[in-house]
Amino acid sequence: MPELSISRVDQLLAEISSRQPKARGNLIFGLDATASRERTWDTAAHLQAQMFLEVATIGTLDLQLVYFRGNGECRASGWVNDPLILTRAMVKIRCEAGCTQIGRVLVHAAREATRRSVNAVVFVGDACEEGREVLVQSARELGGLGVPVFMFQEGHDPIARARFREIAELTRGAYHRFDQGSARQLGELLRAVAAFAVGGIAALEQQDSAAARLLLGQMR
Repeated sequence: MPELSISRVDQLLAEISSRQPKARGNLIFGLDATASRERTWDTAAHLQAQMFLEVATIGTLDLQLVYFRGNGECRASGWVNDPLILTRAMVKIRCEAGCTQIGRVLVHAAREATRRSVNAVVFVGDACEEGREVLVQSARELGGLGVPVFMFQEGHDPIARARFREIAELTRGAYHRFDQGSARQLGELLRAVAAFAVGGIAALEQQDSAAARLLLGQMR
């Protein structure tokens, strides 16, 4: 994965601060940081920063990072709109063995949605070890709050595929599977979600990319 260009980030942020943003979005970025994700963790950090860069011309994206790992650890950052803050935080996190806690991510997202407008939730993971009932209940709550969840699965685990798809469907979000060789495609999907979080369906339609069309096809 190429090194993130700090100068490019600084330039875009300077351009944003020099004008009134056209729109503003809030997006929760959930990540599985258990041991199986260690090999792709740095890639996830890079892609998260790129999300900010791609929506710079649309408006301002505030993002909160939520991750779980180890023995029951699930943490959320504050809300920030500086890509460097979260990127630097992510590269310091080390993956640890443990069970998935996707349900806690969804419950947290629902709680946040009662405090502020949450335009979308993204989750990236490779497994699901939780019961369907708990996940469905939380997904329905988010759907009722009008918060779409975009579930991106790494690998081929069939249980994760079934659970991720159902969460996406119940919240009117979208699901997609990727592997280690398709980081570029995942990056395009994340940027499309970020554009949606800032500008809604109209912004997604204006992208006119394969990733945007894939998401639109599931959300409609």
